[in-house]
Amino acid sequence: MQTERQALPCDPRNLLRIMPAKGKSRLREPPLLPREAVYCYMQQTETEAKRRAVIVANGGMSADTDLKSLLRVDDLLIAADGGGRYCLQSGCTPQFVIGDFDSLSAAQLDELAAHGAEVLRHPARKDETDLELAVDLAIQKEIREILVLAALGRRWDQTLANLLLLGLPHFATARIRLLDGNQEITLLRPGAENLIRGRRGDTVSLIAVNGDARGVTTNGLEYPLQASSLPFGATLGVSNTLTAAEATVLLESGLLICVVIHNPRRRKK
Repeated sequence: MQTERQALPCDPRNLLRIMPAKGKSRLREPPLLPREAVYCYMQQTETEAKRRAVIVANGGMSADTDLKSLLRVDDLLIAADGGGRYCLQSGCTPQFVIGDFDSLSAAQLDELAAHGAEVLRHPARKDETDLELAVDLAIQKEIREILVLAALGRRWDQTLANLLLLGLPHFATARIRLLDGNQEITLLRPGAENLIRGRRGDTVSLIAVNGDARGVTTNGLEYPLQASSLPFGATLGVSNTLTAAEATVLLESGLLICVVIHNPRRRKK
């Protein structure tokens, strides 16, 4: 459920724990701020309130996405190559900027480094995209909640790859969400109760990938499923609706891409 809170100014001194370059021992700790002072994209349970990673990729950034408002004080901010431009435009310095830097100018990279970002350079001829490297970095740091911005649009090959990136087995240890304005995309796996949060009337689509999804049971959606199958390539699970603030999805086998479109909150008259 989305919670309205006052956004903080995106002051790097408030947001960042800077990882020093080699040969330096400086460590800057962020000050403690009251929980009520931080804007959170979705309401979190206590177990989900652990440190998150926010990764900014190099795709299209929705005009409705506000990096300043989205960040929490203890978030690990990572820029995947050209995502560093969005960070600079928002006045936010990432702790890390990672990639081969074919989408970021030398001047922009120098500016990020001058503000304290640690630069992790990879060769242009590599086996992973910059976004995959960024998610790997967050996983290595044992972060279990990852938000990814600007991962969609511009190039369809990159968009499809970024969506399917969620299915990598070694990424299963983290809850990864791609955010694009009021749209949220995540991957649902078998063997667990998958919780969907939003508001009544929000649109929910369940799309099978990697073959058919079997034994799909939903609760809290207008069109329920009971031990049903969602065939790969079919549109059966598209455009369902939340009937409450939460819904659950269980599946016995397969993988489901879950897209939630959060409807604008109506103002009270």
